[in-house]
Amino acid sequence: MSTLSLRLPDSLHQQVKSLAAKDGISINQFVASAIAEKMSALLTEDYLMQRATRGNPKSFLKAMTKVSRKKPDLHDRL
Repeated sequence: MSTLSLRLPDSLHQQVKSLAAKDGISINQFVASAIAEKMSALLTEDYLMQRATRGNPKSFLKAMTKVSRKKPDLHDRL
């Protein structure tokens, strides 16, 4: 485990402290979780961008011809 010294504005520190207490966890756990969430979002974006470069529009359109033409369920409509 590593130690990280972090400077936060007082207002942000108070909000983090309050939210961590509300969640029943330590500030360290709260911050570690927040960092993990941000990393997950960024790494997922990178992964999807890499996958997109391997995409083939012709293959996509061919696959879409196999999709049923029925209307989506009510809760799936835009």
